[in-house]
Amino acid sequence: MIKNDIALAIEKKSEFNRAKSLLIVEAILKTLKDALANDEKIEIRGFSSFKVVNKKTGFGRDIRRKKQIKIKKGKRIKFRPGQDIKNIRVR
Repeated sequence: MIKNDIALAIEKKSEFNRAKSLLIVEAILKTLKDALANDEKIEIRGFSSFKVVNKKTGFGRDIRRKKQIKIKKGKRIKFRPGQDIKNIRVR
């Protein structure tokens, strides 16, 4: 599913047209990106939560060259599915 598919679903379930639905989707995504850029935690009850975590410097393996490499410290986004997502049955 891509942004346009989400906008189409909003259009079908509401009174908004496609252009307005796409603006809504883009506004939501921009708000989420801005919150994560400011190290804020995002929690959508039942769906998921996102938070920025600090990762330490560590070591990994380059499997092609069979060498140990140093992984730089930095920030990563951690995703945790909510209970409603965990209960979805996938075929």
